[in-house]
Amino acid sequence: MPLPYQRDVVDYLKQHEPEVWAWAGSQQVRDAHLAQVRTHLLRDTYRLEPEAHPEVHAALTLAMQRLGISAAATLYQSGGQAMNAALVYVPGEVHIVLEGPVLERLSAHEQLALFGHELAHYLLWSLEGGAFLCAERILQDALGAHGASDSHRQTARSYGLHTELFADRGAALAADALAPAISTLVKVQTGIGNPDPAAYLRQATELEGALEDISAGTTHPETFVRARALELWWQDDAMLDAWTDRKLRGVLRLATLDLPRQIQLQTMTRAFVNWFLESAQLRSDAVATQVRMLFADWVADEPVAPPDQFESLQAADDVRGYFNALMLDLALVDSELRELALQRAMVVARVLDSEAQLLAQLKRDAGMGKREIDRLRKQVWEVQA
Repeated sequence: MPLPYQRDVVDYLKQHEPEVWAWAGSQQVRDAHLAQVRTHLLRDTYRLEPEAHPEVHAALTLAMQRLGISAAATLYQSGGQAMNAALVYVPGEVHIVLEGPVLERLSAHEQLALFGHELAHYLLWSLEGGAFLCAERILQDALGAHGASDSHRQTARSYGLHTELFADRGAALAADALAPAISTLVKVQTGIGNPDPAAYLRQATELEGALEDISAGTTHPETFVRARALELWWQDDAMLDAWTDRKLRGVLRLATLDLPRQIQLQTMTRAFVNWFLESAQLRSDAVATQVRMLFADWVADEPVAPPDQFESLQAADDVRGYFNALMLDLALVDSELRELALQRAMVVARVLDSEAQLLAQLKRDAGMGKREIDRLRKQVWEVQA
């Protein structure tokens, strides 16, 4: 099963970029890609024929059986000293390129894990008519286009990181055990000859507790993140999806919004506006007009959203600052409601744990002096007392 984030990205692109989606999945694009692939493989690698290399082909066949793949398969060896492997995707055909001394350095079980990782890429990109491959192509093409947005860059990065975690699961399935998948990861990344998988998992758990930051990986998560993610998946941990999202994307942050989170923030913004304007007194014509600049279909009697998602908001300070700024825009648009709306903003800011930010914004953006701000705070305290 694809990871939830991968599904979110595919759904987003289908819904919001239908023309690009149709182009990426067109047969013309696929035919051009296949022609390039075949030429590259014949030119730059040595093909490992089954008759000359029966043992490695037997391992590949077993890995394919364990992952439920039935397709013609070809192995290649390329140059280079670093150990690696890569799937070259062709619909209905498995093409895996080995790099460096992987066949000499990896045990039989580790070879299964190595093949399982690459075969998982094949499985993912074959699902649903190539939908997840289409998403990959769209995001990579967007990165190469002039004027690529930060949200496209963030999405491409996150999509790639999630794809690697998906492929790591294939390694464990093909090896029919967690340990070979972990030792293969460590061998390929460090070059060590005989790693202890259990020891590395203890190391990964220890490091996870010491580091609260999200993954800094650009194409692959750090090895300890991959090992820990694979262990949690193998254990069928109920918190795996939440853990993965926290490690690969972190909390909601304006500076790192990807495409799915743009939609999430838009939905949250509408709910927040409705919550802030909880009192019918605040929903004047002037305020309604201001809100419709954000949401053209907003109506003054729109239902009030429950504040649950904001009472323990898992978001960075810039998101809280954004909500504060939104409250100020609405509070200052109608002079007759200014005092009441600012009082409401103070109350909401306390729920968001952003009161200090709001006080600074009142001074900077609303031009309020210390005396006026102190008076406002006193009024709020008296009402809530």
